[in-house]
Order: sequence, then C-alpha cells, then structure tokens
Amino acid sequence: MAEHFDAIVVGAGPSGNTAAYLLAKAGMKVLQLERGEYPGSKNVQGAILYAEALEEVIPNCRRSAPLERAVIEQRMWLMDDHSHVGSHFRAEAGKDEQPTRYTVVRANLDKWFSKKVQDAGALLVCETTVLDLLKEGDRVVGVRTDRANGEIRADVVVLADGVNSLVATRAGLRPPVQAQDVALAVKEMHFLPRATIEERFNIQGDHGVVIEMFGKITRGMVGTGFLYTNKESISLGVGCMVSDFKASRLTPYQLLEDMKAHPSVRQLIAGSEVKEYSAHLIPEGGYNAIPVVHGEGWVICGDSGGFVNAVHREGSNLAMTTGRLAAETLIALRDAGKDFSAANLRRYRQALEQSFVMKDLKKYRDVPQILHGNRQFLTTYPELLSRAAHTLLKVDGVDKRSKERQIQRDFVEKRSRLGLFGDAIKLIRAFR
Repeated sequence: MAEHFDAIVVGAGPSGNTAAYLLAKAGMKVLQLERGEYPGSKNVQGAILYAEALEEVIPNCRRSAPLERAVIEQRMWLMDDHSHVGSHFRAEAGKDEQPTRYTVVRANLDKWFSKKVQDAGALLVCETTVLDLLKEGDRVVGVRTDRANGEIRADVVVLADGVNSLVATRAGLRPPVQAQDVALAVKEMHFLPRATIEERFNIQGDHGVVIEMFGKITRGMVGTGFLYTNKESISLGVGCMVSDFKASRLTPYQLLEDMKAHPSVRQLIAGSEVKEYSAHLIPEGGYNAIPVVHGEGWVICGDSGGFVNAVHREGSNLAMTTGRLAAETLIALRDAGKDFSAANLRRYRQALEQSFVMKDLKKYRDVPQILHGNRQFLTTYPELLSRAAHTLLKVDGVDKRSKERQIQRDFVEKRSRLGLFGDAIKLIRAFR
C-alpha cells in the first residue's frame, strides 16, 4: 500500500516552502517533493525579496535570512538607443522602520528557507520528479513519482512546481502555458569588488540599488531590463514575452549583449567578471491568465498559478502570500473537521480575492493586451522623450518657448494629435 501523508507539496520554491512550512508547523504530516538536486538549484532569479511577505510566515526573518542588500534606491529608465530619461526614489528606512525590499541570491535563500521547513517537521525528498497525480474519479488522492514504488497518497496536494506547472497540465487541471502569457528572461551575474559597487552606485554598508529599464532595449518587444546590486556582484538581465521572441527571431542572448553595450549600462559593469549565465520563464499573463486554482483534493499557488505582477515586477511576495493563503485554508478546514473537496477549497479562492494579490492583478488586467497592441509605448515614446530632454536641456541660444514648440511638433509628427489623445486614454485605462 502507498505511504500516506496529510499533504504533499510539489516544489521547493518560495510558494512551496511557505505552504510546507506552515502545514508542518500546524502539525500536519507533510511530504515536499523537489525535482532539483537541492532547493534553489534550478532557480536563477537575481532577485528581489519582499520581506514583509516572508515576515508573515517567519517573524524576525531578517535576522537570519541570507540577504544581500537592502534596497534604498529605485531607478526607472526609459531608454532609446543611446540615452535614457529616468527618475529615481531614494530613502533609507527610518529609525523605527525596517527595509521592505532586499536583493538576494535565490539559491542561498531557498536553501535557508528549506532548512526552516525541515525543522518544522516536513519531509523533503529531492531529485524526485512527479510524473502524474493519482486520482479516484475526479478527486486527487496523491502523486506518482519517478522513484521505485513511487505512488504516494495524501489528503491534499499543493501544486507549486513552477511556471510550466507540468504536473497540473498533464493532469488536465490547467491548460498549457501560452507563449503570449510567459516571458523568457536571461540573466548574468557580474562580479566586482564590494567597494567598487558601492562607489559606482553611491551606496555604503548593506544598502543597495535597483534599476528597471524599459524602451528600445527590447527592440519593440514587450519586456524589461533589470539591474540589482548584491554585496559583491551585479545581477543584470532582460526578459521579453516568448511570443515576441518567436515572431522577431531575436535571441535573448543578443538582446542582453546589446543592453550591456548601452552607454547607460556599460560603465556600471565595466571591469566585471561574468561567472553565471542563466534563463528562466516568468508567468506575466496577469489576471486574465490565472487558471482554476483549486479542485477536488488540490490547490495551486505561486508561479504555477501565474501569480506575478509584471507591472511592478513583483513575484516572490505573491508566491509566498499564495502559499500562505493555501496553507491557512487547509489548516482551517482540518481544524473544522472538513475534507478537502472543491466546495470547501473555494475558501482559498475567496482568500486570494480579498488579498492584495488579486486586487493588484485585477487592477492591471488590461496592461498586457494594451502593450501587445501598441508597440509605440516601447519604441516611439522613449525616443521622443529622450529627444525632448536633449532639446530642452541643450543650451544653444534658442529660446525655451521655441524649444517647447519644437518638442510639440516632434510628438505630433510622430503620433498625430488624435494618436496622442488615444494613447493617453489607453494608458489611463490600463493603470486606472
């Protein structure tokens, strides 16, 4: 007879670790299955941790978690081919405050989190692939793995196996991921002396900087670039929608090479040693791409459920929050003596809808469609804004009113007055 657990958690990323930790801590018999050699071995996020979401699960986590730098400055760059127009916000945490964002190396963070999970009582088994779900009728009653005698039964299965969610897809619980709903990001780790990083970014101690880049660096494709400062390295990457890569025939590697050569980026990484190159899929379809998240004997959370806020580049906090809400739902049902039927697990969806996760995703539900259908926001406008800044700031004896008229003519020539009005309406609708 197959071994039986109260819960099986598939995956050992932020959402899987959160769910497994809380379930085990509540006294449930938990098995966690991870395909990688160890938790974090497959992760290449280079990466922002939203500490408040982790604090909800592990109080005072900042004292022991392997954090790199506390983010005190956020820069936003809208780039053309040779320059950028940007803004930035810089603020150190107040005397009685703690930073809410940190740069991290996911491999280190996931191993640390996994140790907490195991200390709470969960059984972790790595290098194990879940081939399929065991079912009795429509009800999920366990998993089938690639190990000998690999059938394992449980009262409920938590699916946190990543963006492709192969387990859920094979079992017919969710449709395959569509190319227009997922981004392919590539990243390099550039190593520099700590003192060099702090000098170039005007930081000290454990303070850090995040730069998010939009515009022509993605060659008209829907996507962004990013740069995060770690203690002795810089995480540098770019990602675009898979459907755009397919249509354009551009390679992610070439896109990254072009970004590294951009004058705004080149000097920040000068003299660095590249020790890692990696690629990762990110679900960015938003609210409209979220599948059914619960059923008879199962729930889905994290990237597996498409829980990523692409507009604000938030992922780890949504993963941990959905893992927490899934675990809290299961614990509440157990304590009430109820089974894990689809009707009872509806509480999980209700909890999601009441959380910031669904509220934020719902707010930006139209953004993917608007960007896909209006590439001028990624090409024409970065160029126009850069030219406007160059014109206005150049001191050449031309009066400022004439410069303003020239800027207006440039915008109208490129987009027309009707086009400008229409674009403004689209942006208002997308971000309202």
